[in-house]
Amino acid sequence: MQSLLQSEAAYALDEVVPAGPVYGGMADKFWVGSNDYYLERQGRFESNARSYPRRLPIALKQACGVYVEDVDGRRYFDCLAGAGALALGHHHPVVLAALQQSLMDGVPFQTLDLTTPVKDDFVEELFGSLPAEFAGQARIQFCGPSGADAVEAAVKLVKTVGGRRPILAFRGAYHGMTHGALGLTGEIGPKLAVAGLMPEVHFLPFPYAYRCPFGLGGEAGWQASLTYIERLLDDANSGIAPPAAMILEAVQGEGGVIPAPDEWLRGVRRITLERDIPLIIDEVQTGAGRTGAMYAFEHAGILPDVLVLSKAIGGGLPLSVVVYHQDLDRWQPGAHAGTFRGNQLAMAAGAATLRFIREHRLERHAAAMGERLLAHLQRIRQAARCLGEVRGRGLMIGAEIVDASAGVDHLGAYPPSRDLARRIQTACLQRGLIVELGGRQGSVVRLLPPLIVSAEQVDAIAAILEEAVDCLET
Repeated sequence: MQSLLQSEAAYALDEVVPAGPVYGGMADKFWVGSNDYYLERQGRFESNARSYPRRLPIALKQACGVYVEDVDGRRYFDCLAGAGALALGHHHPVVLAALQQSLMDGVPFQTLDLTTPVKDDFVEELFGSLPAEFAGQARIQFCGPSGADAVEAAVKLVKTVGGRRPILAFRGAYHGMTHGALGLTGEIGPKLAVAGLMPEVHFLPFPYAYRCPFGLGGEAGWQASLTYIERLLDDANSGIAPPAAMILEAVQGEGGVIPAPDEWLRGVRRITLERDIPLIIDEVQTGAGRTGAMYAFEHAGILPDVLVLSKAIGGGLPLSVVVYHQDLDRWQPGAHAGTFRGNQLAMAAGAATLRFIREHRLERHAAAMGERLLAHLQRIRQAARCLGEVRGRGLMIGAEIVDASAGVDHLGAYPPSRDLARRIQTACLQRGLIVELGGRQGSVVRLLPPLIVSAEQVDAIAAILEEAVDCLET
């Protein structure tokens, strides 16, 4: 099979020329076994906490653009893309060029929070990608390599500023797996074995039309959510002290690809502004063009007080930051730190990625390709009883898999089917498509292809998914 790194069809944009092989002569030293060989060794050495290999039992060898290849030589469309971290796909030429130039220039790998020209360029590109009104009054804190660490920093910041303790989060939220971030996350399963999570976290109803927490759906559902939040905050007997902040995702990712209605987000921003509650928006997965705008909050025309970013901003390398209004910059030197917050290669790759996205308006491309993929899924849903709802924004798409043999609730929603979702994921993998699961009971098939995906590739991805669903339904 032709090497993925030499494939001429690997990239969606005509002006992008794929890079050549990057492994030199070392490849054969490592690729000595089959998928089963490496999976057996992984099971022998790695912790029981590993998750993806249990549902995606492959060992990856090469990657390029929207494709990956396993050690058995099978090629897959990668609609996981590092959980959204690979905005430009694998081995994009501009990312490789930035890394190679940094290495040739002798750029230090790590600098703690000492500044460098590379860091200055990254901040310039990042602030240039943000709404001018927000960037013009912003400060940035570099965090440890994960988005969860940036969430931890954001919470420390708002608690420091206001001297308050409670945090308002939302049902279905995912903010990370570190101790504090897990306390802000909606999923109960990972919490059960961990005592003493962050205290005074209060979960609010997120608008979820298909499974409306108020049993209303549509506009009535999100209006009820706003009313509930507002009355809760104004009730002196609510049991909740004045909060330090509210944290939310404009599109819930791990929660099942649930976009918040723009009107609801505007209502939440009004409520928090009127009550002097800092609003933290977690764009770890949605930032850098993923939803059809550079940042998902822009769809609603609002501005956060605190913005949490990671994944795509590092160009595929580990990097996370908190960007916040300068009036909140009241913590003391050393209040948040981390050895790897000075990852210069990630900053070089991230600056190149952000620059490429902005120059080529990839957020618009993501919007168009997302509409195309969503249209395919809507068509598939008409014939497939197991697709309860398809939804998303830009190239962040979800299909909720249901048990159509069971009864519906009064809103017409079937119960979720984790088992069928896993079988669809497996059937997709067998046909050359990697998808992720999320949502309630892991019943949502999630698609997060790189932003460079072409129309032809979108059509091929949808065709594989349709075949997998048809196979299982018949």
